[in-house]
Amino acid sequence: MSDLDYELPGELIAQEPLPERDSSRMLLLDRASGAFSDSRFEDLPEMLRGDELIVVNNARVLPARLFAYRVGVHAQSPGREAGRAGFLRSRIEVLLLRRVEGNLWDALVRPGRKIRVGERLTFEAPPGVDLGAEVTGRGPLGLRQLCFYGSFCGTDDVTPAIERAGHMPLPPYIRRPDEPRDRERYQTVFARTYGAVAAPTAGLHFTPAILDRIRNRGAEIREITLEVGLGTFQPVREERLEDHRIHAEAYEIPAETAEALAAAKRGGRRVLAVGTTVVRTLEDAAVKAMATGAPGGTIFAGPGTARIFIRPGHRFAVVDQLLTNFHLPRSTLLALVASFAGREAVLAAYRHAVAQGYRFYSYGDCMLIR
Repeated sequence: MSDLDYELPGELIAQEPLPERDSSRMLLLDRASGAFSDSRFEDLPEMLRGDELIVVNNARVLPARLFAYRVGVHAQSPGREAGRAGFLRSRIEVLLLRRVEGNLWDALVRPGRKIRVGERLTFEAPPGVDLGAEVTGRGPLGLRQLCFYGSFCGTDDVTPAIERAGHMPLPPYIRRPDEPRDRERYQTVFARTYGAVAAPTAGLHFTPAILDRIRNRGAEIREITLEVGLGTFQPVREERLEDHRIHAEAYEIPAETAEALAAAKRGGRRVLAVGTTVVRTLEDAAVKAMATGAPGGTIFAGPGTARIFIRPGHRFAVVDQLLTNFHLPRSTLLALVASFAGREAVLAAYRHAVAQGYRFYSYGDCMLIR
């Protein structure tokens, strides 16, 4: 993992989005030569050849961070924060991870050490939303299963209530509370399918006007959905990258996207992936297709679960170009980018970005690797 390390001054970690989505800086990196240069994201349409297939992730971020109180748990020891009648009123933070089925969800609960199976939580929510949950399962490191109940805004689905009561799950390196504007700015303009608990951040730079300019150049834009999970920020605790267990993420590839990818490959057109989530989806699908005997680069439409771990040595079957934000040192996402463009070239480009004062991570600037 020390091979994927770099020094980053804390002041370069973007804490706020820029006033305009498309005003980010963009570092250009040539895969073949390792040469790099400075540019602007707003100039992306004019940099295209005009026949590219651009694939974006349309996952929509759920306001998955909730605050709750324990119901009916007595304060046993003096000096602990208690409400009326001695009932414990400590605030509990809940981060939803994924829907298991119906209104049953996996979640991280903090502090979770004493939250037992059978306990009930009542959530902070706006007027008109009555939201509670029972703990039905328990796992390690604060993992719990929660079954939601209450008045779900007139429906049987808890999602509308979560959307109203929840907070945007900003990454831990953004050291401020979420604000109302994050509900719009921590979503891409093409976000439509709920399920992600983190944004596919390379897509945050796009605006409707930029997308129109791209189409006017002749490039084709297609969508996939990958439910970005908390594993995006999971640290690698092992010293050897090969010893790390990668997280799994659900995805869906529409038939029209699979058909467009096949046509692009037949025609020798470049496939530009917007973000590492798109890379992971397409390369995972290609590996699964090859396992059935299909030719390399084939993509089958439909649902899947990405368990692929892309690290140096991976042979890319689908993706030719990559637009991506800058990633954490010693991370699986940096390993993916290094496997795509070469570790030394990527780290040299990162050192240049640091020296030039680029903004890093989710709300930061981007890099186009071609």
